[in-house]
Amino acid sequence: MLGLLFALGHGAAAQADEVHDRLNRFYAEVKTMQAEFQQRVFDSAGGQMQEARGTFSLQRPGRFRWDYREPYTQLVLADGERLWMYDADLEQVTVKKMQGGLSATPAWLLSGSRPLDEEFTIRSLPERDGLSWVELQPRQASESFDQVRLGFDASHLRALEMVDGLGQTTRLDFSRLSINPKLAPALFTFTPPPGVDVVGDDH
Repeated sequence: MLGLLFALGHGAAAQADEVHDRLNRFYAEVKTMQAEFQQRVFDSAGGQMQEARGTFSLQRPGRFRWDYREPYTQLVLADGERLWMYDADLEQVTVKKMQGGLSATPAWLLSGSRPLDEEFTIRSLPERDGLSWVELQPRQASESFDQVRLGFDASHLRALEMVDGLGQTTRLDFSRLSINPKLAPALFTFTPPPGVDVVGDDH
């Protein structure tokens, strides 16, 4: 029995090390990334509340772009200095300075350059949906979420889950991944369209 327990424990430890290695490889090797995404929001009981689709682009450090295509058109873009959120239907742009505003958030997690363990407590989770999962909890309380879970297949990041203080879960599933493609600088620049309202920090 002790031998079996030791073997099980050793196997769990090896699996945890493997998941941590995948996380570290993603963070160290992925400089740019493009993908399509499906975003679903679930309530605390697991019922689906919302669904959206679009494309995602990333360039480290500090640049990312979420283009929501369905069921609405919306852009969330970080240019390294500011975070822009453009709602085409409302004809409104919100802009925030990135310094201090994205620390210990999922966006920072994907696009940041600081070591993860400075901002998060990291632990491995059981396999689910055919993916190996790792959980990251911010070391300092966050207003927007309580934990983030990243799901990896044998090669790449495939899913991200964010759980907020109300127990709601936002899940992003990535497909058609392209790792380290050459991306045009213009992809991460934004100029508000003429006539739209711009609110937020000085721009």
